[in-house]
Amino acid sequence: MNAFRPASRMRTIPLEGGIREILARATELEKAGRSVIHMEIGRPDFASPDCAVRAAQAALEARDVHYTDMAGTEELRCAIADKLRRENGLDADPAREIVVTAGAIEALMMTFLTVLEPGEEVLVPAPFFPAYADQISLAEGVLVPVPCRLEKDFRLQVEDVAAALSPKSRILLLNTPNNPSGAILHRSDLEALATLAAERNLLVIADECYEKFLYDGTHVSMASLPGMRERTVTINAASKAFSMTGWRVGYAHLPAAIKPYAVKVHQNLSTCACSFAQAGVAEAFRSAEEDVRTMIAEYRRRRDAVVEALRRIPGMEFTVPQGAFYAFPSVRRFGMPDGEFCRYILEEAGVAIVPGSVFGAPGCVRIAYCRSLEDVQEGMRRIAAAISAL
Repeated sequence: MNAFRPASRMRTIPLEGGIREILARATELEKAGRSVIHMEIGRPDFASPDCAVRAAQAALEARDVHYTDMAGTEELRCAIADKLRRENGLDADPAREIVVTAGAIEALMMTFLTVLEPGEEVLVPAPFFPAYADQISLAEGVLVPVPCRLEKDFRLQVEDVAAALSPKSRILLLNTPNNPSGAILHRSDLEALATLAAERNLLVIADECYEKFLYDGTHVSMASLPGMRERTVTINAASKAFSMTGWRVGYAHLPAAIKPYAVKVHQNLSTCACSFAQAGVAEAFRSAEEDVRTMIAEYRRRRDAVVEALRRIPGMEFTVPQGAFYAFPSVRRFGMPDGEFCRYILEEAGVAIVPGSVFGAPGCVRIAYCRSLEDVQEGMRRIAAAISAL
Protein backbone atom coordinates (compact mmCIF):
# COMPACT_ATOMS: atom_id res chain seq x y z
CA MET A 1 0.00 0.00 0.00
CA ASN A 2 1.28 3.46 -0.91
CA ALA A 3 1.68 5.54 2.25
CA PHE A 4 1.82 8.74 0.22
CA ARG A 5 -1.69 8.71 -1.20
CA PRO A 6 -3.84 11.87 -1.27
CA ALA A 7 -6.68 12.13 1.23
CA SER A 8 -10.16 11.36 -0.05
CA ARG A 9 -11.12 15.03 0.18
CA MET A 10 -8.72 15.69 -2.72
CA ARG A 11 -10.65 13.47 -5.15
CA THR A 12 -13.00 16.22 -6.30
CA ILE A 13 -10.29 18.86 -6.74
CA PRO A 14 -9.05 19.17 -10.35
CA LEU A 15 -5.28 19.39 -10.76
CA GLU A 16 -5.33 20.52 -14.40
CA GLY A 17 -7.26 22.85 -16.67
CA GLY A 18 -7.10 25.99 -14.57
CA ILE A 19 -5.79 29.48 -15.15
CA ARG A 20 -2.22 28.55 -14.20
CA GLU A 21 -2.04 25.93 -16.97
CA ILE A 22 -3.02 28.56 -19.53
CA LEU A 23 -0.35 30.86 -18.14
CA ALA A 24 2.21 28.05 -18.38
CA ARG A 25 1.42 27.44 -22.07
CA ALA A 26 1.52 31.18 -22.78
CA THR A 27 4.94 31.31 -21.12
CA GLU A 28 6.17 28.44 -23.31
CA LEU A 29 5.10 30.35 -26.41
CA GLU A 30 6.90 33.47 -25.20
CA LYS A 31 10.10 31.49 -24.60
CA ALA A 32 9.81 30.27 -28.17
CA GLY A 33 9.75 33.87 -29.38
CA ARG A 34 6.00 34.42 -29.75
CA SER A 35 4.35 37.67 -28.73
CA VAL A 36 1.68 36.90 -26.12
CA ILE A 37 -0.76 39.33 -24.50
CA HIS A 38 -1.77 38.09 -21.07
CA MET A 39 -5.49 38.56 -20.51
CA GLU A 40 -5.88 35.46 -18.34
CA ILE A 41 -4.56 36.54 -14.93
CA GLY A 42 -6.76 38.70 -12.68
CA ARG A 43 -4.00 40.82 -11.18
CA PRO A 44 -3.99 44.63 -11.13
CA ASP A 45 -0.97 45.92 -13.04
CA PHE A 46 -0.57 49.16 -11.08
CA ALA A 47 2.18 49.69 -8.51
CA SER A 48 1.20 49.49 -4.85
CA PRO A 49 0.59 52.96 -3.32
CA ASP A 50 3.75 54.85 -2.36
CA CYS A 51 2.33 55.58 1.09
CA ALA A 52 1.96 51.85 1.76
CA VAL A 53 5.48 51.12 0.56
CA ARG A 54 6.94 53.83 2.81
CA ALA A 55 4.99 52.56 5.82
CA ALA A 56 6.17 48.99 5.24
CA GLN A 57 9.75 50.21 4.85
CA ALA A 58 9.48 52.15 8.10
CA ALA A 59 8.19 49.05 9.87
CA LEU A 60 11.14 47.03 8.55
CA GLU A 61 13.60 49.70 9.61
CA ALA A 62 12.03 49.65 13.06
CA ARG A 63 12.60 45.86 13.04
CA ASP A 64 8.86 45.20 13.20
CA VAL A 65 9.42 41.68 11.91
CA HIS A 66 7.88 39.44 14.57
CA TYR A 67 4.54 37.75 15.18
CA THR A 68 1.61 40.10 15.61
CA ASP A 69 -1.61 39.50 17.48
CA MET A 70 -3.14 36.54 15.64
CA ALA A 71 -6.20 38.60 14.70
CA GLY A 72 -3.96 41.33 13.25
CA THR A 73 -2.26 44.43 14.58
CA GLU A 74 -4.47 46.83 16.48
CA GLU A 75 -3.43 49.56 14.03
CA LEU A 76 -4.69 47.61 11.01
CA ARG A 77 -7.87 46.35 12.68
CA CYS A 78 -8.75 49.93 13.62
CA ALA A 79 -8.01 51.12 10.08
CA ILE A 80 -10.29 48.39 8.70
CA ALA A 81 -13.04 49.28 11.18
CA ASP A 82 -12.79 52.95 10.14
CA LYS A 83 -13.05 51.91 6.50
CA LEU A 84 -16.09 49.72 7.17
CA ARG A 85 -17.85 52.56 8.99
CA ARG A 86 -16.92 55.15 6.38
CA GLU A 87 -17.63 53.16 3.22
CA ASN A 88 -19.85 50.20 4.08
CA GLY A 89 -22.22 51.45 6.77
CA LEU A 90 -20.89 48.92 9.30
CA ASP A 91 -20.11 49.94 12.86
CA ALA A 92 -17.39 47.31 13.28
CA ASP A 93 -15.67 46.53 16.58
CA PRO A 94 -11.94 46.14 15.77
CA ALA A 95 -11.30 44.05 18.88
CA ARG A 96 -14.23 41.64 18.65
CA GLU A 97 -15.27 41.40 14.98
CA ILE A 98 -12.23 41.65 12.69
CA VAL A 99 -9.62 39.00 11.81
CA VAL A 100 -6.69 39.92 9.55
CA THR A 101 -5.60 37.04 7.33
CA ALA A 102 -3.01 36.11 4.70
CA GLY A 103 -5.16 37.42 1.87
CA ALA A 104 -8.87 36.97 1.21
CA ILE A 105 -8.23 33.38 0.16
CA GLU A 106 -7.26 32.50 3.72
CA ALA A 107 -10.19 34.47 5.12
CA LEU A 108 -12.51 32.33 2.99
CA MET A 109 -10.84 29.05 3.97
CA MET A 110 -10.90 30.08 7.62
CA THR A 111 -14.62 30.79 7.42
CA PHE A 112 -15.53 27.52 5.70
CA LEU A 113 -13.53 25.49 8.22
CA THR A 114 -15.07 27.41 11.11
CA VAL A 115 -18.76 27.12 10.25
CA LEU A 116 -19.27 24.33 7.70
CA GLU A 117 -20.16 20.79 8.77
CA PRO A 118 -19.22 17.89 6.44
CA GLY A 119 -21.98 17.38 3.87
CA GLU A 120 -23.56 20.81 4.34
CA GLU A 121 -24.27 22.78 1.19
CA VAL A 122 -22.92 26.13 0.02
CA LEU A 123 -25.05 27.88 -2.60
CA VAL A 124 -22.70 29.61 -5.04
CA PRO A 125 -23.82 31.79 -7.97
CA ALA A 126 -22.26 30.47 -11.19
CA PRO A 127 -20.02 31.62 -12.78
CA PHE A 128 -17.75 31.72 -9.73
CA PHE A 129 -14.13 32.08 -8.63
CA PRO A 130 -12.67 28.53 -8.98
CA ALA A 131 -11.04 28.55 -5.53
CA TYR A 132 -14.51 28.46 -3.98
CA ALA A 133 -15.00 24.91 -5.26
CA ASP A 134 -11.61 23.74 -4.01
CA GLN A 135 -12.05 25.31 -0.59
CA ILE A 136 -15.56 23.96 -0.06
CA SER A 137 -14.29 20.48 -0.96
CA LEU A 138 -11.36 20.82 1.45
CA ALA A 139 -13.85 21.77 4.17
CA GLU A 140 -15.87 18.67 3.18
CA GLY A 141 -18.86 20.73 2.17
CA VAL A 142 -20.90 20.50 -1.04
CA LEU A 143 -20.98 23.29 -3.62
CA VAL A 144 -24.42 23.82 -5.15
CA PRO A 145 -24.16 26.07 -8.22
CA VAL A 146 -26.95 28.57 -8.83
CA PRO A 147 -26.80 29.47 -12.54
CA CYS A 148 -26.73 33.16 -13.46
CA ARG A 149 -27.72 33.80 -17.05
CA LEU A 150 -26.19 36.12 -19.62
CA GLU A 151 -29.64 37.36 -20.66
CA LYS A 152 -30.11 38.55 -17.05
CA ASP A 153 -26.70 40.29 -17.08
CA PHE A 154 -25.41 37.43 -14.89
CA ARG A 155 -27.30 38.91 -11.93
CA LEU A 156 -28.30 36.34 -9.35
CA GLN A 157 -32.08 35.82 -9.18
CA VAL A 158 -33.59 35.15 -5.76
CA GLU A 159 -36.05 32.63 -7.19
CA ASP A 160 -33.13 30.56 -8.51
CA VAL A 161 -31.55 30.54 -5.05
CA ALA A 162 -34.86 29.45 -3.54
CA ALA A 163 -35.14 26.62 -6.07
CA ALA A 164 -31.65 25.38 -5.16
CA LEU A 165 -32.33 25.18 -1.40
CA SER A 166 -32.43 21.85 0.40
CA PRO A 167 -32.49 20.73 4.04
CA LYS A 168 -28.67 20.66 3.89
CA SER A 169 -28.31 24.28 2.74
CA ARG A 170 -26.08 26.16 5.17
CA ILE A 171 -24.32 29.05 3.39
CA LEU A 172 -25.11 31.50 0.59
CA LEU A 173 -21.88 32.79 -0.95
CA LEU A 174 -22.12 36.15 -2.72
CA ASN A 175 -19.45 37.86 -4.81
CA THR A 176 -20.31 41.36 -5.99
CA PRO A 177 -18.86 42.70 -8.21
CA ASN A 178 -18.42 39.22 -9.58
CA ASN A 179 -15.32 37.43 -10.80
CA PRO A 180 -15.54 36.44 -13.67
CA SER A 181 -18.69 38.09 -15.06
CA GLY A 182 -18.36 41.67 -13.78
CA ALA A 183 -22.01 41.52 -12.65
CA ILE A 184 -23.16 43.43 -9.59
CA LEU A 185 -26.00 42.90 -7.15
CA HIS A 186 -28.18 45.95 -6.51
CA ARG A 187 -29.67 46.85 -3.15
CA SER A 188 -33.02 45.36 -4.20
CA ASP A 189 -31.32 42.07 -5.08
CA LEU A 190 -29.55 41.95 -1.73
CA GLU A 191 -32.71 42.82 0.18
CA ALA A 192 -34.58 39.93 -1.45
CA LEU A 193 -31.69 37.57 -0.74
CA ALA A 194 -31.48 38.82 2.86
CA THR A 195 -35.15 37.99 3.39
CA LEU A 196 -34.61 34.49 2.02
CA ALA A 197 -31.48 34.00 4.15
CA ALA A 198 -33.38 34.97 7.28
CA GLU A 199 -36.33 32.73 6.43
CA ARG A 200 -34.09 29.70 5.82
CA ASN A 201 -31.52 30.51 8.52
CA LEU A 202 -28.65 30.74 6.05
CA LEU A 203 -25.24 32.18 6.84
CA VAL A 204 -24.04 34.60 4.15
CA ILE A 205 -20.43 34.94 3.09
CA ALA A 206 -20.00 38.18 1.15
CA ASP A 207 -16.82 38.30 -0.93
CA GLU A 208 -16.37 42.02 -1.59
CA CYS A 209 -12.81 42.02 -2.93
CA TYR A 210 -13.84 43.92 -6.08
CA GLU A 211 -16.03 46.52 -4.38
CA LYS A 212 -13.82 49.42 -5.58
CA PHE A 213 -13.96 48.26 -9.19
CA LEU A 214 -17.46 49.56 -9.80
CA TYR A 215 -18.38 51.37 -13.02
CA ASP A 216 -22.15 51.55 -12.64
CA GLY A 217 -24.32 51.72 -9.55
CA THR A 218 -23.33 51.81 -5.89
CA HIS A 219 -21.78 49.03 -3.84
CA VAL A 220 -23.95 47.80 -0.97
CA SER A 221 -22.60 45.48 1.72
CA MET A 222 -24.94 42.66 2.68
CA ALA A 223 -24.00 43.00 6.36
CA SER A 224 -25.26 46.60 6.37
CA LEU A 225 -28.87 45.53 5.69
CA PRO A 226 -31.29 45.18 8.63
CA GLY A 227 -30.89 41.89 10.44
CA MET A 228 -27.94 40.71 8.34
CA ARG A 229 -24.97 41.75 10.47
CA GLU A 230 -25.39 38.75 12.78
CA ARG A 231 -25.53 36.25 9.91
CA THR A 232 -22.96 37.69 7.47
CA VAL A 233 -19.20 37.28 7.16
CA THR A 234 -17.70 39.99 4.95
CA ILE A 235 -14.45 39.08 3.19
CA ASN A 236 -12.11 41.65 1.65
CA ALA A 237 -8.43 42.35 1.03
CA ALA A 238 -5.88 44.94 0.02
CA SER A 239 -4.97 42.87 -3.04
CA LYS A 240 -7.29 44.28 -5.68
CA ALA A 241 -8.30 47.70 -4.32
CA PHE A 242 -4.71 48.82 -3.69
CA SER A 243 -2.93 46.57 -6.22
CA MET A 244 -1.17 44.77 -3.37
CA THR A 245 -1.67 41.15 -4.42
CA GLY A 246 1.78 40.01 -3.27
CA TRP A 247 1.47 41.60 0.16
CA ARG A 248 -1.02 38.90 1.17
CA VAL A 249 -3.22 40.83 3.57
CA GLY A 250 -6.96 40.27 3.76
CA TYR A 251 -9.60 40.31 6.46
CA ALA A 252 -12.92 38.97 7.63
CA HIS A 253 -15.55 41.01 9.43
CA LEU A 254 -17.70 38.52 11.31
CA PRO A 255 -20.08 38.23 14.26
CA ALA A 256 -18.28 38.47 17.60
CA ALA A 257 -19.56 35.05 18.68
CA ILE A 258 -17.75 33.37 15.77
CA LYS A 259 -14.44 35.22 16.06
CA PRO A 260 -12.73 33.05 18.74
CA TYR A 261 -13.32 29.93 16.66
CA ALA A 262 -12.23 31.66 13.45
CA VAL A 263 -9.02 32.85 15.11
CA LYS A 264 -8.25 29.28 16.21
CA VAL A 265 -8.56 28.09 12.60
CA HIS A 266 -6.52 31.07 11.38
CA GLN A 267 -3.84 30.30 13.96
CA ASN A 268 -3.42 26.85 12.46
CA LEU A 269 -3.42 28.07 8.86
CA SER A 270 -0.96 30.97 9.04
CA THR A 271 -0.60 32.20 12.67
CA CYS A 272 -0.73 35.82 11.50
CA ALA A 273 -0.38 37.98 8.42
CA CYS A 274 3.04 39.50 7.66
CA SER A 275 3.84 42.16 10.28
CA PHE A 276 5.38 44.86 8.09
CA ALA A 277 2.85 44.22 5.30
CA GLN A 278 0.10 44.96 7.83
CA ALA A 279 1.73 48.32 8.54
CA GLY A 280 1.68 49.16 4.84
CA VAL A 281 -1.93 48.11 4.40
CA ALA A 282 -3.03 50.16 7.41
CA GLU A 283 -1.52 53.23 5.78
CA ALA A 284 -3.18 52.37 2.46
CA PHE A 285 -6.59 52.32 4.15
CA ARG A 286 -5.85 55.73 5.64
CA SER A 287 -4.17 57.51 2.74
CA ALA A 288 -4.40 55.76 -0.65
CA GLU A 289 -7.89 56.70 -1.82
CA GLU A 290 -6.54 58.97 -4.56
CA ASP A 291 -4.43 56.08 -5.89
CA VAL A 292 -7.57 53.95 -6.01
CA ARG A 293 -9.56 56.59 -7.89
CA THR A 294 -6.79 56.95 -10.48
CA MET A 295 -6.64 53.19 -11.00
CA ILE A 296 -10.41 52.76 -11.32
CA ALA A 297 -10.62 55.56 -13.89
CA GLU A 298 -8.04 53.77 -16.02
CA TYR A 299 -9.85 50.45 -15.66
CA ARG A 300 -13.04 52.11 -16.85
CA ARG A 301 -11.22 53.17 -20.03
CA ARG A 302 -10.02 49.61 -20.53
CA ARG A 303 -13.48 48.20 -19.87
CA ASP A 304 -14.94 50.53 -22.48
CA ALA A 305 -12.25 49.50 -24.99
CA VAL A 306 -13.08 45.81 -24.50
CA VAL A 307 -16.81 46.45 -24.83
CA GLU A 308 -16.31 48.50 -28.00
CA ALA A 309 -14.21 45.70 -29.51
CA LEU A 310 -16.72 42.98 -28.56
CA ARG A 311 -19.52 44.95 -30.20
CA ARG A 312 -17.63 44.87 -33.50
CA ILE A 313 -17.27 41.06 -33.54
CA PRO A 314 -20.16 39.42 -35.44
CA GLY A 315 -21.84 36.69 -33.41
CA MET A 316 -20.34 37.71 -30.08
CA GLU A 317 -22.87 37.64 -27.26
CA PHE A 318 -22.02 39.53 -24.07
CA THR A 319 -23.26 41.82 -21.35
CA VAL A 320 -21.45 45.01 -20.36
CA PRO A 321 -19.51 44.30 -17.13
CA GLN A 322 -20.51 46.74 -14.40
CA GLY A 323 -17.65 45.93 -12.06
CA ALA A 324 -14.41 43.98 -11.47
CA PHE A 325 -11.97 43.90 -14.43
CA TYR A 326 -13.27 41.09 -16.60
CA ALA A 327 -15.52 40.61 -19.60
CA PHE A 328 -17.32 37.28 -19.89
CA PRO A 329 -18.75 36.83 -23.40
CA SER A 330 -20.41 33.72 -24.78
CA VAL A 331 -18.52 31.98 -27.61
CA ARG A 332 -21.12 29.30 -28.31
CA ARG A 333 -21.79 30.63 -31.82
CA PHE A 334 -18.23 30.00 -32.96
CA GLY A 335 -18.58 26.24 -33.26
CA MET A 336 -16.18 24.91 -30.62
CA PRO A 337 -16.15 24.29 -26.86
CA ASP A 338 -14.82 27.12 -24.70
CA GLY A 339 -11.59 25.29 -23.85
CA GLU A 340 -10.83 24.62 -27.51
CA PHE A 341 -11.73 28.22 -28.35
CA CYS A 342 -9.22 29.54 -25.79
CA ARG A 343 -6.49 27.24 -27.09
CA TYR A 344 -7.21 28.46 -30.61
CA ILE A 345 -7.03 32.11 -29.58
CA LEU A 346 -3.75 31.52 -27.74
CA GLU A 347 -2.07 29.58 -30.55
CA GLU A 348 -3.51 31.60 -33.43
CA ALA A 349 -3.63 35.12 -31.96
CA GLY A 350 -1.15 35.04 -29.10
CA VAL A 351 -3.75 36.13 -26.54
CA ALA A 352 -4.25 34.19 -23.32
CA ILE A 353 -7.86 34.05 -22.06
CA VAL A 354 -9.66 31.54 -19.81
CA PRO A 355 -12.48 29.07 -20.58
CA GLY A 356 -15.75 29.67 -18.77
CA SER A 357 -15.76 26.00 -17.76
CA VAL A 358 -13.10 26.88 -15.17
CA PHE A 359 -15.69 29.15 -13.54
CA GLY A 360 -18.62 26.75 -13.75
CA ALA A 361 -20.04 28.39 -16.89
CA PRO A 362 -19.12 26.45 -20.04
CA GLY A 363 -19.62 28.24 -23.33
CA CYS A 364 -18.18 31.54 -22.14
CA VAL A 365 -14.64 32.90 -21.80
CA ARG A 366 -13.09 35.32 -19.35
CA ILE A 367 -11.10 38.25 -20.71
CA ALA A 368 -9.13 40.13 -18.03
CA TYR A 369 -8.23 43.71 -18.91
CA CYS A 370 -5.40 44.01 -16.39
CA ARG A 371 -2.96 45.29 -19.01
CA SER A 372 -2.13 48.68 -20.44
CA LEU A 373 -4.81 50.22 -22.63
CA GLU A 374 -2.55 49.67 -25.65
CA ASP A 375 -2.17 45.97 -24.84
CA VAL A 376 -5.92 45.64 -24.26
CA GLN A 377 -6.70 47.21 -27.62
CA GLU A 378 -4.11 45.06 -29.40
CA GLY A 379 -5.33 41.92 -27.65
CA MET A 380 -8.91 42.56 -28.70
CA ARG A 381 -7.79 43.31 -32.26
CA ARG A 382 -5.99 39.95 -32.37
CA ILE A 383 -9.00 38.11 -30.95
CA ALA A 384 -11.29 39.67 -33.56
CA ALA A 385 -8.90 38.75 -36.39
CA ALA A 386 -8.63 35.15 -35.17
CA ILE A 387 -12.42 34.83 -34.97
CA SER A 388 -12.86 36.25 -38.45
CA ALA A 389 -10.46 33.55 -39.72
CA LEU A 390 -12.56 30.69 -38.33
